[in-house]
Amino acid sequence: MALVALTAGGCGGGQKLHQPPPTAPDTVRVLSPVLAGGGKLGRAYTCDGEGVAPPVEWNGVPREAREVAVVVSDPDAPGGTFVHWTVFGIPPSAEGLSPAKLPAGAKEGQNSAGKTGWTPACPPKGDPSHHYDFDVYWLRRRSGLAAGAKPEDVIAVVKRDAGGRGRLEVHYARAG
Repeated sequence: MALVALTAGGCGGGQKLHQPPPTAPDTVRVLSPVLAGGGKLGRAYTCDGEGVAPPVEWNGVPREAREVAVVVSDPDAPGGTFVHWTVFGIPPSAEGLSPAKLPAGAKEGQNSAGKTGWTPACPPKGDPSHHYDFDVYWLRRRSGLAAGAKPEDVIAVVKRDAGGRGRLEVHYARAG
């Protein structure tokens, strides 16, 4: 089954995943100083605001981890799951991401809009609230991914090597 299809509309169009990011045992706790789990994504992190990436923090990555990867996605996007951000090559000792400065060795991949880095949440106006999953995975081996890797390549590595994960889910809807 193909992981990606080209579609247009909603969340910027572009490449969408036909399945959500992989699951793994819930062993990591994910939090953010600006996002409350189950709460609303702040306007600053959307196309209605500044469109910056929110800071994300985590704990519970075990010693056997070789790398951490982050995948932020919207499974409610029209046509399939829209990937807003992938970051990989994160050292297991890191405890978070700040959009101003990534940890040493970390690399950003492409999002579903085909651009490297964060693309802000931007559900179609009038749609019900979309949820945005901030998934943090610890990997059993190094990904070997290069900066700018496509979302489907990041997902394939995560699916193959994830030893555990954690999730922070937030919601956002635009006024119609």
